[in-house]
Amino acid sequence: MIRQLEISGRILEYDLERKKVKNLNLRIRRDGTVAVSANSRVSIEYIDDFLRGKADFIFKAISRYAEIENTDVSRKQYVDGESFRIFGHDLRLKVLRGAGNEVKSDGVFIILRVKDPFDIGMKHSVFRKWFRDLCRETVTKLCEAAYPKFGKYGIPFPEIKFRNMISRWGSCMPRKQRITFNYALASVPVSCIEYVVMHEFTHFLHPDHSPDFYRQLSVFMPDWRERKALLEKSGVTVF
Repeated sequence: MIRQLEISGRILEYDLERKKVKNLNLRIRRDGTVAVSANSRVSIEYIDDFLRGKADFIFKAISRYAEIENTDVSRKQYVDGESFRIFGHDLRLKVLRGAGNEVKSDGVFIILRVKDPFDIGMKHSVFRKWFRDLCRETVTKLCEAAYPKFGKYGIPFPEIKFRNMISRWGSCMPRKQRITFNYALASVPVSCIEYVVMHEFTHFLHPDHSPDFYRQLSVFMPDWRERKALLEKSGVTVF
């Protein structure tokens, strides 16, 4: 069961598993996800208080794993011929000198124009901005397309936010009327992004992952399982 806990303005998401254990067990996985196991006699209130007391340790561990992930990604050199995955397709990079900094794509190549083609930091910064803008624009349009299915239930259009996430493609906070999406979505097929959008919007009707949630999701998107399977083959790539 996935739960969310707000601590000092930050959201801690954790996976709670009820099992026959004597103690409350906390584990922070290498991918940055937080797992908690406890027996059925331990209340949710007790678990939340326990996590609040461990908040500094948990957030530091998550940040440490994120730094490791970002270090791996930063090995990109942004040189001619380097491959980048955009919407499920591997596109080759062309680097050109230009009067200004810009990125364009023709569906086969990504053309990166920068003032100094030898400045890796500049190339990374310009590419990252383009990648994130592409994600925001695409996901927002898909949210607008999906919303009519939910507006008829009296659900207001939510606040849409974006950030880098280690292990999640999206997160919904129904009470705050907010959905947060992973910038890495710009690297997966559009059909998978549509699934993530529909999944998160469905949480406004069913906040947990109950059988009712999946029944409702199947009504909105009958082939969600196929899309989810395709998404799970995609690694989280953050630029």
